[in-house]
Amino acid sequence: MKKLIISIALVLLLSAQSYAGSKTEIETPAFDRALAQQMIGNSIQRFALAEDVGVEDAIASMQLRANMLNFKLVADLPLSEQVEAMGEPANYMRILAFCDALIAKKMVEYDIIFAGFLPCRIAVLEDGDGKGWIVTMNMDMMLHAVDLPEDLQPLAKKVRDTIYSIVDAGVNGDL
Repeated sequence: MKKLIISIALVLLLSAQSYAGSKTEIETPAFDRALAQQMIGNSIQRFALAEDVGVEDAIASMQLRANMLNFKLVADLPLSEQVEAMGEPANYMRILAFCDALIAKKMVEYDIIFAGFLPCRIAVLEDGDGKGWIVTMNMDMMLHAVDLPEDLQPLAKKVRDTIYSIVDAGVNGDL
């Protein structure tokens, strides 16, 4: 696991350095495809909605929990509605973005790479069988891939715990 975290940090660093040096095009460093697939797979978490919880109930529960925890809903992207408006059928897909702006500011001031993870996104979707899912970033992986100073560690853990609490509310339909 530690080797994987180091690999992720290296790829992110190399990607950021490649982009920082290029004004006209984004260059990506060469890396092993299988390792990249493993990194992507490990960086995302998927949670099936409880049997009696629909996608709209999950969203309402997450919005309520976020409000209770003072995490702001800063974006709501109804992607399946947009796809349908373009004339294509689509399974339900909606992306919610939550943030604590003061914590985000501190994290980005420490390392601008955190801007790429902002705001914290939680996708709510239905698969081809109509099963509801919540998908979000593996917050633990993000936390352990960067050496944070002592003053930022509790803030990063607060974000992780809050996002996981929001996800849990959605998965279980807790109002």
